[in-house]
Amino acid sequence: MNLAALLDRIAVDVAPEVGRGAVADYIPALARIEPHRFGMAVAEVDGGLHGVGDWERPFSVQSMSKVFTLALVLSRGDGVWARVGREPSGDPFNSLVQLEHEDGIPRNPFINAGALVVTDELARRGDAVDALLAFLREESGRPDIDVDPEVAESEAGHADRNRALAYFMASYGNMRHPVPSVLDQYVRQCSIAMSCADVARSALFLARHGVRNDGTRLLELSAAKRINAVMLTCGTYDAAGEFAYRVGLPGKSGVGGGILAVVPGRCAVCVWSPGLDARGNSVAGVSALDRFTTLTGWSIF
Repeated sequence: MNLAALLDRIAVDVAPEVGRGAVADYIPALARIEPHRFGMAVAEVDGGLHGVGDWERPFSVQSMSKVFTLALVLSRGDGVWARVGREPSGDPFNSLVQLEHEDGIPRNPFINAGALVVTDELARRGDAVDALLAFLREESGRPDIDVDPEVAESEAGHADRNRALAYFMASYGNMRHPVPSVLDQYVRQCSIAMSCADVARSALFLARHGVRNDGTRLLELSAAKRINAVMLTCGTYDAAGEFAYRVGLPGKSGVGGGILAVVPGRCAVCVWSPGLDARGNSVAGVSALDRFTTLTGWSIF
């Protein structure tokens, strides 16, 4: 299959969708992003890399980072599942409601409360962002991947809801480190800037059932399978059902406009377009992935 030509076709097909939706203006640094950007990259398990549009332009990964922190935590064991669930929330990604009903245990690791717990767990052996950056730089082959300080500062200044989530969980004993430290690491984690190519290459371990780009194993096959499963059921906030219906792949979105998707055994895909729908997912990004699975026939269903 000529993936380069396929991506060119997808870019043409979704062009009317590019610019639709709204950028994440509750984070001032993201509010300034040009909404008419579009990029898409496919990294194949055999090393092939293909892209279209702004596929090499860095953007804020935001919640896509949660896939990688979860993988790093699970590479050390599965104890984190005592602190966070694996069920869809059905509520917005920054909701406080379920925490009170469920004694400070977040519903899944991809809503903000759950991701804070994962970051807290990763920090047990040092700074979580240092560990994450080391992994991403190695997997992507890009030693210059780093936190965008402007986005981090902007996000830190508008983190009251996440701060509330963390303190609420701390009141139930579900924070191991001081909340300000965890929140700082979480904000920096979400503020990492990567391109579609970087994200796709970094996520290939999920397409390879836990094996990294250098051939070493990060995760047992079962752990990689379970991350993909949680991505499918929880990775696109409270639109996971619609995403599974349209795209049919494990996916994780971020309010920076990126979406990561995994085709087990074949490839990892990242698409970026900043305009978001009401649930925080890229309008053009979902459409592009819909076209991708339709045209390739690559779906887990």
